[in-house]
Amino acid sequence: MAGLGVHFALTPEQEDALHATSSDAEVMALIDRIEESEATDQVETDKAWDAIHRCLTDGTLEGDDYPLSLAVLGGEQFHDGDDYIVAYIAPHEVKELTEALADWTEDRLATRFRALDPTDYDGPHDAADLVYTWTSFVDLRAFFARCAATGKAAVFTVDG
Repeated sequence: MAGLGVHFALTPEQEDALHATSSDAEVMALIDRIEESEATDQVETDKAWDAIHRCLTDGTLEGDDYPLSLAVLGGEQFHDGDDYIVAYIAPHEVKELTEALADWTEDRLATRFRALDPTDYDGPHDAADLVYTWTSFVDLRAFFARCAATGKAAVFTVDG
């Protein structure tokens, strides 16, 4: 999946609206409204989301290493189709995730990044990609810290 990843902090109203959706079309209409809201706290991980998830889990996109897997692909899935991912992270999970991410260093992420299977990981897997991944990780960690400090839920979105 080569889409561009974006995380959004959800207001309580947006969180309620997400839980009230009953179809992929309703989910996507809500995500469109969230994307258009200028007040929404968000962070773009672009294509780095893939490497970030792999580094935080077992090196695969299927990795489920709680709570670290929540950062990108974990959490409750709100889109059933293969063309989009909408992964919801509840406020209490955001708090657990923020605590788990706090002690991650550049060296720790680099060690995991270098261990990625280059036949499975679709990115360049070079020094520039590592810098790109680390920079996006730092931004993402700060985003989750802001969400945790305000008790907000978050949602990760990426298109297929």
